[in-house]
Amino acid sequence: MTQRLPPSLTPLDTALAALLRGVAPVTPVELPLADAAGCIATGMPSLPASPPRDIAAVDGWALRANDLVGASSYSPLSLAELPVWVEVGDVMPEGCDCVLDAGAVEVSGPLALVLAQGLPGQGVARRGSDIAENAPAAVAGCPVGAAALLLARVAGVDKLSVRRPRLRIVNVPGATATTHMIAGFARAMGLDVSAHEAGSRDARSIAEALDVSSCDLLLTIGGSGVGRTDAAIAALVQRGAQLAHGLALQPGRTAAAGWLGKVPVAALPGSPAQALAVWLALVLPLVDRLSARQPRRAVTLPLAHKIASNVGVAEIALLVEEQKTWMPLAVGEWPLQAIARADAWLLIPASHEGFAAGEPADAYLMRE
Repeated sequence: MTQRLPPSLTPLDTALAALLRGVAPVTPVELPLADAAGCIATGMPSLPASPPRDIAAVDGWALRANDLVGASSYSPLSLAELPVWVEVGDVMPEGCDCVLDAGAVEVSGPLALVLAQGLPGQGVARRGSDIAENAPAAVAGCPVGAAALLLARVAGVDKLSVRRPRLRIVNVPGATATTHMIAGFARAMGLDVSAHEAGSRDARSIAEALDVSSCDLLLTIGGSGVGRTDAAIAALVQRGAQLAHGLALQPGRTAAAGWLGKVPVAALPGSPAQALAVWLALVLPLVDRLSARQPRRAVTLPLAHKIASNVGVAEIALLVEEQKTWMPLAVGEWPLQAIARADAWLLIPASHEGFAAGEPADAYLMRE
């Protein structure tokens, strides 16, 4: 059966609304820190204060600042007893609130002369100065990044509660490079990615790989067009998928979106540019809903040049930041070198003719 696009393309907003309808966030799971990286945090346990007590932040002599008033090299202060030597990380001795460098105290047998004053807190890491008592390891709804992992490790937490949607990717032979690209983006976002390759490009072989029993989202990559060897849409329909094939999106016109049973599914073209556009415009919002992620932050800068767009089709522009402006790299059609250079992407709604030069544009970063 030859795949054909319908006479009219489905608007991007319509396809996205149909995908998001009824989608709920996945159940949180507890993962080891290494596996939680990139996932979306849920309600985080409160962390204990770190350090738990005042500790030395430098190597030196532990003293009380009020006892050192007026001490200098011209007027040394004689101590009644030897001070305690502390090293970084040592708990501060009772009553001591500062640490002086080694050269600030001269020790000769049982005698000690202080040659400098000290300030309360000098050379000391106060209790809770690194992590406040009851602080969360990560903000709910935000990705678990390197900073959150550092806080958790310092506080002795070995697992975090996160949402990690399960993504199954079916590579239609011939789209391997694109599949690796999409899988890479997905893993960087913390998704649990399971990649599979259909045995062949025919509908039957592709259909055999369309298992949704253990995933929250299914993607096929390649074979979504109308070429003689394209059969991804036919395979999905054969398995009972309800799809909108053909999106009013450029790049990405031959993509499809819908449901296979209770699992949302998107058929991405095999072209890297078209697949990436569909990933950004259609799949990311779905992943964010499954992850209960807080809204992504847009970066607003004026456009260095005008961007023209065709009314009736949503288009995505790739941008690079230059001198605090967004410089358009490509609109509608993306060469691979533009993808490699792009700092951000801008969705131009189907109702817009584009943006004028100097107009502020709200763009999303390619790499957060």
